[in-house]
Amino acid sequence: MQKTFKIVITGRVQGVGFRPHVYLLARSFGLTGTVSNNEEGVIIYVSGKEGVARSFYNTLIEQPSRASRILDHRIEEIDTVSFEDFRIVPSEKGSKLNLQLTPDLAICEACAAEIRDPKNRRYNYPFTTCVHCGPRWAVTKTFPFERENTTLAEFEMCPPCLEEYTDPANWRFHSQTNSCPTCGISYWLTDSSGNQLNVSDHDVFTEMARMIREGKILAIRNTSGYLLCCDATSEAAVNQLRHKKQRPDKPFALMYPSMDQIQAEFVLSESEQQLLTSPERPIVILNSASYDGGVAYEAVAPGLNQLGVMLPYTGVMQLLTDELDRPIVATSGNLHGSPILSEVGEAEEKLGTVADYFLHHNLPIANPQDDSVIKISRTNHIPIMFRRSRGYAPNFSRNNTSNQTRVLALGGHLKSTIALLPNDFIYVSEYLGVLDNAEVYDRFCSNITKMLAIFEQESGVILVDKHPAYQSTLFGKSLADKLDIEYVGIQHHKAHFAAIMGEHSLFDSGERVLGVVWDGTGYGDDGNIWGGEFFLYENAEMERVAHFEYFDWLAGDKMSAEPRLSLFSLTEDSDSTLIASKFSTEEIRIYKTVKEHNSLKTSSVGRLFDAVASLLGLTDHNNFEGQAAILLENRLTGYDLDTRELYTDFDDPGEISTSSIWSRICQDHAVGKSSELIIENFLYTLASAVSVIAKAHGVQNIAFSGGVFQNTILTDMINDIVGKEFKLYFHQRLSPNDENISLGQLMYYLHCTPETDEISE
Repeated sequence: MQKTFKIVITGRVQGVGFRPHVYLLARSFGLTGTVSNNEEGVIIYVSGKEGVARSFYNTLIEQPSRASRILDHRIEEIDTVSFEDFRIVPSEKGSKLNLQLTPDLAICEACAAEIRDPKNRRYNYPFTTCVHCGPRWAVTKTFPFERENTTLAEFEMCPPCLEEYTDPANWRFHSQTNSCPTCGISYWLTDSSGNQLNVSDHDVFTEMARMIREGKILAIRNTSGYLLCCDATSEAAVNQLRHKKQRPDKPFALMYPSMDQIQAEFVLSESEQQLLTSPERPIVILNSASYDGGVAYEAVAPGLNQLGVMLPYTGVMQLLTDELDRPIVATSGNLHGSPILSEVGEAEEKLGTVADYFLHHNLPIANPQDDSVIKISRTNHIPIMFRRSRGYAPNFSRNNTSNQTRVLALGGHLKSTIALLPNDFIYVSEYLGVLDNAEVYDRFCSNITKMLAIFEQESGVILVDKHPAYQSTLFGKSLADKLDIEYVGIQHHKAHFAAIMGEHSLFDSGERVLGVVWDGTGYGDDGNIWGGEFFLYENAEMERVAHFEYFDWLAGDKMSAEPRLSLFSLTEDSDSTLIASKFSTEEIRIYKTVKEHNSLKTSSVGRLFDAVASLLGLTDHNNFEGQAAILLENRLTGYDLDTRELYTDFDDPGEISTSSIWSRICQDHAVGKSSELIIENFLYTLASAVSVIAKAHGVQNIAFSGGVFQNTILTDMINDIVGKEFKLYFHQRLSPNDENISLGQLMYYLHCTPETDEISE
C-alpha cells in the first residue's frame, strides 16, 4: 500500500549537494516525490511502501552528502499524494530563515584534477566548483541557497554548464556555483598602477609564478578577499613585504603547494593532517623547532619555533601553487589593523604601495573573510582556535532554550565578533578586528545591518560589554535607543565563562562549574581591570570566588603594548637595576609618580605574562597583540613536572598572591636560573592554582576561557596536572580570546540571572 511521508532535515544542508544526494538516493529506492530547500533546511516528500520509505529515511540520515552536517531530522506520515517521479523542485520562501548557513568549502580533489587537465574544458579555470566545494558564505546575499540569491546570479550558465546542472547523473547536478570559462568569472592581471597586462587567461598563473620567483609581491583577489603573496624562500621578498605592510615582527602564514611538501618539512600529528586537508582548510600552526626546509625562516617568523601553514583552498591558489615548487607567504590583503580588503578599487588604492602586481576578478564578494587559524597542543593534542573565520563562520549551534526573544550580542572591542539569535539557531560572525580602527568599525556596523537583513529580524534585545567606552557598547546603546528596545550590559569575564559553558552545553548539566578566565584586560564589576578570575556557576548564578592579587594598572591601553610597564608595576623598588635598564630617568620619574597616586588596579594574568617576558629580556614592546606571551611560550619545547617548583604557597584560596609569584621569579632570575626553568615554574604555578581553587570549592567540572589559554603549553600542563582529578573543558569551536565574547553575552542572557547593575557612564 502506497503511503506519503514528509521529511524535514535541518542543519548545514543547503549548498552542500544535499538535494542531488536525496534525489539519487530516492530514485535508487524506487520512491516518488520531491525535494526542495525551504526556510528550515531541506523538505522532502516521498511516496511508496512504508518500509521502503523509512529505510530510505534511515539511510539518508546515516549517510548524508559528505559536506553536510545534520542537526535535526523528522519524518511524519501525511495524506497520500501521487507523484509521477522524484524531482528536485524550486525552493519556496514561505517564512523567515530558520536554518544554518553554509560556510565556504575548500576545493575538492575532483575539481582540482579538472583544472589541471589540459583536455578538460575547465583547464586553468580558477573558479571551478561543484556541489561539494567552493564559496558559499562569501557569495551569500540572502536565502535559501539558490544561485539567484548569491553573487553568482549575474553569471548565466552556458548550455554545457546548464546541462550539467540539470543532469541527475552529473556530479554538478544542482551545483549553485557552477560556471566555466565560457560563462563564468573573468580575471586579469594589472600592475600597481592599475594597467592591465597583456596575458592570456591560460598563461595568467604561469606569469604570476614567474613574478613570485623574481621576488615580486602579488595582491591576489581570492574568493573571500585579497591575499598578499610572495616567495617564502626569499628573505629579501619577505622583508620587503614586511616593510611595505608595516608588519615588523608578526609571523606570516605560508601556503604550500601540496601535503607531500608539508610532510617533507614538518613532523605532523594525525590531527594536524586532518585539519590541513579538511573542507575548512584553516591555517594550522605547526611546531618548527627542528625545521630544515627552504623557507626564509627568520624573515617569515622572527624568533619563533612555529610556522602557520595551509594548503590551497580555491582554484585560484591551487593553480598558482601548482606552478611553483616552493611555499609562498599568503597573508591577509590589508594594511596593519584594517580588515581584509575585497573590492577591486579599494584594494588598488590601499595596496598599490604594497603589491607590485594584482590579480583581480569580477565575482562580487558579499562576505569578506580572513583565513581561520588553529593550533594543536603538543602533548594532549587539544585543538585551540586562534581565529575563527573562513570555513567555520557564521554558524554556531541550535538554540536549545525556550527563549523566544530575538537577541543581538555585539561582543567586545579588541577581537570583535557579532552573535545573533534570530530563530532556532545561534550564529557567530567571522572575526572582524579591533574596533579602534575606523574601517573595522565600519565593517562591524555593516555586518550588523547585513545579518539582520538576511534573517529579516529586528532584535528584541541588544547585549553589550559593560566597558562604558567600548565602541561596540556605545553602538549598542545607540541602536537600542533608536529601536526603542532593551539593552543589557554583561561583564566581560562572565561572558567568557558563559561562552565556554555554552560551547560544551554545561548549562544543561545541572552541575556546579568552576570558570577559570584569564586574559589581558576587561572591565570589572568593581571598576578595576580584571583578567585573572575564578567564577563558580550554580543555579543560574555566576559568583566571582577568587582572583589574582591586584597590582597597579599603568598608562591605560599603553600597558598592554609595553610589557616593561607590567614589570614596572610589579617591581616594588622603582630604582632597581631591572627598571633602570628599560626606562629613561624621566620615564622612571613619571611612572613612579603615577604609581604613587594610582587607584586603578588589575588582576590580569595576561599582564603578568608580559612582566615575565620583559624580565627575561624577551621583549619590552609588543609589535603585535600577544607577542610577549608568544615569545615566552616559544622558549619551551616541553616540560618535566617531576622537577618543578611552586612560586607561591596558595595561603588564601580567595586570592592568588601575584606579589609572591613575582618575588620568587625575580629571585630565580637574580641567581641566574635559566629562562626556561623560570617559565616552566611559572606555568606550573598557574596550573596548580586551578587545582587549589577547584578543591577549595568542591567542584569537579572546570571550564577555561580567555586569551591566556591560547598558550598550548599551559593548556597541556593544566591537563596533565588537573585533568586526572577533574573534568576539564577548553574552547575548541571558538577562540578562547575575545572573539567568543559575543557568544558568551548571548549565552549569559539565555541561561543566567540577569545583571542588575547598569553600565557606568
